[in-house]
Amino acid sequence: MKRISIFLSLFLITLAYGLDNSVRNTYQALATSSYSKNSLLSTVNCIEQVLSAASQVWFARAADLFGRPIVLFISTLCYVIGTIIQCQAYNIASYSVGSCIYAIGYAGTILICEVYVADFSNLNWRVVAGSGHILPNVIITWVSGNVAGAINDRWKWGIGMWAFIFPISVIPLTLCIFHMNHLANANDEPLKSIWNVPTNTTRGKYIFRIFFWELNLVGLILIIVILGLILIPLTLGGGLTENWKTAGTLVPEILGWVLAMPLYIIWETKYATSPLLPWEIVRDRGIWSPLLISLFMEFAFGMQSTYLVTFLLVAVNQTKFSATRINRLFSFVSVLTGFAIGFVIVKVRKVKRFIIFGISIWFVAFGILEKYCGGEESLVEIIVAVCLLGFGNGFIKYSAKTSIQACVMTHDMIALATSLTLALNNVGKAFASAVSGAIWSNVLPKELKQKFQNDEYLAKLVFQKPVKFIRLYEWDSQERQIVVGVYRHVWRLLMVVGLVLLVPLLLSSFFLRNKKLEDVVSFDQEVTEEI
Repeated sequence: MKRISIFLSLFLITLAYGLDNSVRNTYQALATSSYSKNSLLSTVNCIEQVLSAASQVWFARAADLFGRPIVLFISTLCYVIGTIIQCQAYNIASYSVGSCIYAIGYAGTILICEVYVADFSNLNWRVVAGSGHILPNVIITWVSGNVAGAINDRWKWGIGMWAFIFPISVIPLTLCIFHMNHLANANDEPLKSIWNVPTNTTRGKYIFRIFFWELNLVGLILIIVILGLILIPLTLGGGLTENWKTAGTLVPEILGWVLAMPLYIIWETKYATSPLLPWEIVRDRGIWSPLLISLFMEFAFGMQSTYLVTFLLVAVNQTKFSATRINRLFSFVSVLTGFAIGFVIVKVRKVKRFIIFGISIWFVAFGILEKYCGGEESLVEIIVAVCLLGFGNGFIKYSAKTSIQACVMTHDMIALATSLTLALNNVGKAFASAVSGAIWSNVLPKELKQKFQNDEYLAKLVFQKPVKFIRLYEWDSQERQIVVGVYRHVWRLLMVVGLVLLVPLLLSSFFLRNKKLEDVVSFDQEVTEEI
């Protein structure tokens, strides 16, 4: 009964943040377009993923130190505050601030859900549990388009309503936690508390040790600085006026590689008492190979997903309703595939072959996307490719996560292993946003200038406000078809990069440890009752 209550509560949370994330991606394209900054869509995404990657490692440490409920509360608070700021934003700067805070809350929510899944499921059932709690994506695929279409262009309301819907979805899990804590207290079971100060130190020193050393505040800041300095300038260097040669672009890039990266390595190896990436853990190929899979999987996938909605609207003549639904097909197929494969893994108890097969499917999917890139006649092929990506992902994502959790050996390390996997996912997304943004913001304006030599306003309109452009120019108009040709060229470049990234993804899978998944939460203990 306890597990059923937990997983039903997680199901409700996933339904809320999954539907929110689905429609928010569509509204984000409308928001950046309304600020005449659609090309900065990749920059906003990149900033979000950088903060998500760093915060998930921090949240994992906090979950072990302070407990899961504290992390759930902080995540929900950031989620709500960020959402409110986004829906009230009046320019791209204030919108980005809200996006950053929201991204931290969103990352923490995903992590705590994954940790609860690991706490209450055995290894051989982990793929079923990991994909089962996100089964709401099956529902979301078919209703997200209706929600996005119903709200229409009122994107501020479409984002803002989640400031009160999401906290409501968290209430059942909160009640489950309080109930289990109450039962533990009634049975005189000891509950771990970080708030009890040891007698041999002062409260101030104790708090400093926890936040500075145990949570590795310096390492966290350095990770954010490194990723921010290296990745974000890539998305800002192009545009209608090229900025690659300006100090504002070059200096951050140089500082990221020359200063921030060495400082982080020195801190982690010489001074940090709790490194963000403990070497004794990540040097095992059973750990670093699934981490690389997490990185390159999201990197490759992001090459097509970052601008997919914009591409469907402009170059395939789709409505916001259908573009949103097509964008969600990936999750729909992925979850159903992962859930079904999970039952096979319960019996087979090994995952390596499933991961390699899934990656092979991705080669086919990206090949289709590269060949059929634009025009109404390519719609069916694009839908098939997106479904194939979801099918392959069902074999890769949940199996790789289970593989790394099996290799950490102890239950105490599961939260850290899960956070590293999610963090590398977000780093991969950040790389994808940066690289796709660099290609989009450099190639697209050059092609538009070349095609519209006598109409600079039109080139600027297409680049900065594509949603407004498709309202003004019908599908059969000469201007629209010229833009479709330009989009086709840029899209093909993005897909070629995605195909190249699949090579290291496949190579990483060969180094996985094909460990047998036993009927235990982790190899050092039986099923845990920890909250």
